[in-house]
Amino acid sequence: MAEKVIRLNRELKYQGTILKIYEDTVIANGHEAHWDFIHHDGAAAVLPVMDDGRILMVRQYRNALERETLEIPAGKLDEPGEPKIECAYRELEEETGYRSENLEYLMSVNTTVAFCDEAIDIFVARNLIPSRQHLDEDEDIQVEAWELKDLLQLIYEGKISDGKTAAAISTYAAKLYGPK
Repeated sequence: MAEKVIRLNRELKYQGTILKIYEDTVIANGHEAHWDFIHHDGAAAVLPVMDDGRILMVRQYRNALERETLEIPAGKLDEPGEPKIECAYRELEEETGYRSENLEYLMSVNTTVAFCDEAIDIFVARNLIPSRQHLDEDEDIQVEAWELKDLLQLIYEGKISDGKTAAAISTYAAKLYGPK
């Protein structure tokens, strides 16, 4: 087993609107090293299930990938320490135009454990109530209803590569169908 890692210093290198990027100086296995560390305040996501069992998904452009992705609705906390379930209620309505009065915790996901502390709590929403989208002026989000089996197939084919979405759909399917 490796020796304990000791952080000697953490220096803020960049602060953006959702990220803080640090350089950590550490002693690892007896050697000094410099590691990148990205802090993210956290986020919440929702797997919205319609009465007929279809799942509402959002399609939007992702700049980092330079393409559209199909994802579950999600968003960052408005401020550090905001309860993630409150964020989930907000993001569900903002992105899909539906709300729910009762979210059920599904799981938590750490998105990129090698260099980022982002943690997303994922909830399931049922008994959806039509409302309206509340998009930011730079957002263009299309809402689509999908069958669970088709979403699982997209994951297996590598066409859904978003980690939170793949984890949420796979976990929901496993809980829904359970071991046979």
